[in-house]
Amino acid sequence: MGAMTSSGSLPPATGSSPERRASSRCTRKKCKKKKYVNSGTVTLLSFSVESEFTFVDYIRGGTQLNFTVAIDFTASNGMPSQPTSLHYASPYQLSAYALALKAVGEIIQDYDSDKLFPAYGFGAKVPPDGKISHQFPLNNNADNPSCAGIEGVLESYLQSLRTVQLYGPTNFAPVINQVAGTAAQVTDGSQYHVLLIITDGVISDMLQTKEAIVTASALPMSIIIVGVGPAEFEAMEELDGDEVRLSSRGRYAERDIVQFVPFRDYVDDSGNQVLSMARLAKDVLAEIPEQLLSYMKTRDIKPRQADPQ
Repeated sequence: MGAMTSSGSLPPATGSSPERRASSRCTRKKCKKKKYVNSGTVTLLSFSVESEFTFVDYIRGGTQLNFTVAIDFTASNGMPSQPTSLHYASPYQLSAYALALKAVGEIIQDYDSDKLFPAYGFGAKVPPDGKISHQFPLNNNADNPSCAGIEGVLESYLQSLRTVQLYGPTNFAPVINQVAGTAAQVTDGSQYHVLLIITDGVISDMLQTKEAIVTASALPMSIIIVGVGPAEFEAMEELDGDEVRLSSRGRYAERDIVQFVPFRDYVDDSGNQVLSMARLAKDVLAEIPEQLLSYMKTRDIKPRQADPQ
């Protein structure tokens, strides 16, 4: 409250406004300097108004999200026939991989328009000649590796477990480069690709993987890595460039495109039940909107106008 006069009323405001004080200063300067005009001017040469678009603006404008799944079939996961294996499934429960695939897949499939998922395995010896492959189609169809929905991916994954031999090494780069090649074909903002890698975290081609991610960071794609099992996942944390921007051979990633999620943080002690699908969904998809927006902004791609209903 303002100070009160002895009579209890507010003091007079005469001469106290900023406008009057500024006018008084100018008058005094004019008296001292005959050539005084003013204290300086500011000229605005140009200005622009930029719109801030949201993830939803692009989805409504027709940007299609395309998910690809890649599953780790290396020997570090343990023999699928043994209860200690991360690929082991009993009549009573899903394997760690199947549970992660089902839980995360059910989240991401809602954002994929055609619900067709190219699905690959890596790190196994595949029939008929037993050669090691780092990007074999789970449905055994090289011409069309897409599976119908997450249930289709899960079915093809279980079939592959019965026909391939878990081996190694654990190479991420081939499947990252595979999706990057697809993403490079359409860069106008109408397509955005997301690669979901499910792994136990033991990676063999770290240098090549970093190179692949740095290259992919200039393309319309993101990578979600879901770690299963008890590993510490230091390598995965490094690939997720939240703290330090990923680099390779002196080149820095144009933007952060990797999100790592340790699946064990979302399941109960038995490893057989997801504690909170809502929390898992939030963390799995946490960085995708911002990563998509960062690509669109660096390329000055604006969302298309949605068709009127």
